[in-house]
Amino acid sequence: MRVGYAPGVYDLFHIGHLNILRLAKSGCDYLIAGVVSDDMAERAKGQRPVIPLVERLEIVQHISFVDAVHAEMVPDKLETWSSLHFNVFFKGDDWKGTPKGLDLERRFREVGVQVVYFPYSVHTSSTMLRSALPSRTAS
Repeated sequence: MRVGYAPGVYDLFHIGHLNILRLAKSGCDYLIAGVVSDDMAERAKGQRPVIPLVERLEIVQHISFVDAVHAEMVPDKLETWSSLHFNVFFKGDDWKGTPKGLDLERRFREVGVQVVYFPYSVHTSSTMLRSALPSRTAS
């Protein structure tokens, strides 16, 4: 059985997210969507998600082709693998050929995990959607 893992922030859920999850499900028998925590997203992208983790988990878990969701709380994907034991890892192609991507491929190859890249959605992104929102102030 092919168990797939598709991590993402999935903030301001849009068609690009849906397409990634749909494509991921077509490449495995059982799909786990990893939803990145607010703190990890802030460390990686420099800002917290607009939608809090608990709500993003709820949204993603109700996508018909997602079999399970996982709150991703650690940055090391191999650590996540050690608890979930997926054998296919889905990632946007913005990582392909980069030092981070090559290291990820090497580390996953050592444990028998295939890395599959999907085209990054350039026409819609959470960053673009966020820029269209009025500025938020801390309450």
